[in-house]
Amino acid sequence: MLKAVIVVLLVATLISLFSGLFFLVNDEGRTSRVVMALFVRVVLSALIVVLIAWGFYSDQLRMTFG
Repeated sequence: MLKAVIVVLLVATLISLFSGLFFLVNDEGRTSRVVMALFVRVVLSALIVVLIAWGFYSDQLRMTFG
């Protein structure tokens, strides 16, 4: 379940990244949509980091070697 949430957040981060690029090209600095897309991307990335840390702490995620 945790892995699925992390993947969904990663996809949402990519969508936010490309929407910010789209707004940057089309708006040419006239609106604040680029700033909002950056804010959303930073929040999503912070959530991903927190969830990964929680996953290792709660032993839902494990490092496997080989």
